[in-house]
Amino acid sequence: MRTTVGVAMAALMALAAAQAFAPRATPPLAATRLATERLHLNTLVRSRAGLLTAGELGTVLFSTNQGRDWQRASLPVERQALINQISIAADGLAGIAVGHEGWILRTTDGGLSWQESAFDEKNGEPLMSAGRLPSGAWLAVGAFGRALRSDDGGKTWRRLALPHASVGIEDKHLNRIVGSADGQHWLIVGERGLVLRSDDGGENWAEIEPFYKGSFYNAAALPDGGWLAYGMRGNAFRSRDGQAPWTKAEMPAPASFFGHAVLPDGRLLLVGQGSLVAVSNDGGQSFTLSRAKGRATLTDLLLQADGSGWVTSDAGLQDFRAPAPAPLTAPAGAAR
Repeated sequence: MRTTVGVAMAALMALAAAQAFAPRATPPLAATRLATERLHLNTLVRSRAGLLTAGELGTVLFSTNQGRDWQRASLPVERQALINQISIAADGLAGIAVGHEGWILRTTDGGLSWQESAFDEKNGEPLMSAGRLPSGAWLAVGAFGRALRSDDGGKTWRRLALPHASVGIEDKHLNRIVGSADGQHWLIVGERGLVLRSDDGGENWAEIEPFYKGSFYNAAALPDGGWLAYGMRGNAFRSRDGQAPWTKAEMPAPASFFGHAVLPDGRLLLVGQGSLVAVSNDGGQSFTLSRAKGRATLTDLLLQADGSGWVTSDAGLQDFRAPAPAPLTAPAGAAR
């Protein structure tokens, strides 16, 4: 009897073991969704791979289906440092991301994967912006007048000596570098009204005589060849060609603005504090205000030709549609 029971138990154990190690189909995992509405995101661009955004804790995301779903890009290491801007070259594949602690990432596949070029946790200063020159060189600018140049696709970087302003730029943050559509004309804008200008593809720079004492956070190259420098407390200034004179735009509210987009019909949109959207129908001479959803600080804007698109903020990513064009006002005495 005992023998029979023992044999039966051994058979059961063998059957259980066989069942445990038998090959079986793995059930599919439930789809996961990245909560992009909860992230602090600073930058939003388009590449040949799709849409790219980045921000807090070194997060870099991409979407290959027009923003419906987002995935994490492949990074070589998790640095937990804030990313301030992604810049994509005209080929749609090469790109640079810059952030705090002097962090620089480079991509050659439109942002799906990245390689690290620089990081200095102890002495690295925030890098705010990057741009690719017509020569193929990359420039990156940031805090305390820091400017870097790479001539090998962003693999290595060296300090770049920018012209000294009347009181020096070493203690001024360089907030943004922006190029014109043809790549020949460039501006670097920063603290205390600093504007540097290049007319030879970013190879040489000269200081524009200061015309404003506050900080510029960004600049827009306009379709007519003009420029708009904008930033702190609603201050925005327009120039016909980036040289003097710079005239102050009419802005209805003293809110700071950080990002912009230009639509095919010439409308210029700025986004900033309090979910405010400033719209200009006259090339940046005057603006009217509307508001996006919520009360966030809007940081960047990416639009399609029909005015639909997306906006990033300190409260995440959201869909966006440009306000309808303002109706034209009939001149006095015109027939109605």
